[in-house]
Amino acid sequence: MSGTTALPGTPCTAPRAGDPPMHRLEVRLPDRVPFAAGSFDAVGPMSRAAFPHRHTFYEIVHVTSGTGTHVVDLARWDLRPPHLGLILPGQLHHWEDARGLDGTVVLFTEDFLLDHPGDRDLLRRLGERPWLTLDGPAHARTGRLMGELVEEYRHGADGFATVLRSLLHVLLVRTARLPGPGTPAPPPGRPAAVAEQFARLLARTGTESRTVREAAELIGVSPGYLAEAVRAATGRTPGALLRETRSREAQRLLVGTELSIRQVAARVGFDDPAYFCRFFRRETGLSPGDFRRSHETGRDGRGRAGRKHHDRRDPSIEAGARPA
Repeated sequence: MSGTTALPGTPCTAPRAGDPPMHRLEVRLPDRVPFAAGSFDAVGPMSRAAFPHRHTFYEIVHVTSGTGTHVVDLARWDLRPPHLGLILPGQLHHWEDARGLDGTVVLFTEDFLLDHPGDRDLLRRLGERPWLTLDGPAHARTGRLMGELVEEYRHGADGFATVLRSLLHVLLVRTARLPGPGTPAPPPGRPAAVAEQFARLLARTGTESRTVREAAELIGVSPGYLAEAVRAATGRTPGALLRETRSREAQRLLVGTELSIRQVAARVGFDDPAYFCRFFRRETGLSPGDFRRSHETGRDGRGRAGRKHHDRRDPSIEAGARPA
């Protein structure tokens, strides 16, 4: 679980200059299970963090009340509870103008998905539609499951980790059944496994500057085989997905950090800022400067200057997560 969890009191390394904080899951003693669950209040103030930050773990939120906006990467969702939301490792997220925010939060790392390895694919597919508004029956079913997860985690009785994994599996399967746009499951066999490895590679921070050949070498296949597997699973080429990942990371850095455009270019693998600007305009239709300015307006004065204060501070440690 190296790099994904931390024991209570473990020192944290500061993020690189301009980077948003990266939070690890703090595991409780003595069980050290990489899982936590509770209300927003029980998990701690970081569960309502108003500054952009990332996790090394998954977060599922069942929002039962509150107003405001939840921001994940560049997508914004106004709160009209009840909702069920999913934040994937590495995604940038925060809450804006959140008032009366309440519900249940479940945190876990990929290492926790031992009994049901297929849940990794479920989570990846659910990440395509990460914010759901629940009807009455779905809200009631979700509330019962979240309540059982919290109770099982709180008591920590014999075999509780296995029960938690089973309850989490049920929650994911039932969530996948909820109406909404989804993505088809990849075809079975070796190509599906390669496509899954590529998807997991794309989810890692720091992958933005890799080429298709480098990605294929990391996975252990030829670039041609990687292209066939990824196209069969997604209908898209590895190159297109890598460009999308690089563009998305650049957008995150432009909106969520104080890095200069030259620094953002270098961070996502461009030695030439001019070439980065041409790439960014081709992908988004805007120059990096225009894109940053377009996200500084209409936020009640909380542009990058307001976020800088949050990025500098050392957030207090919550019950379930800590900065890294």
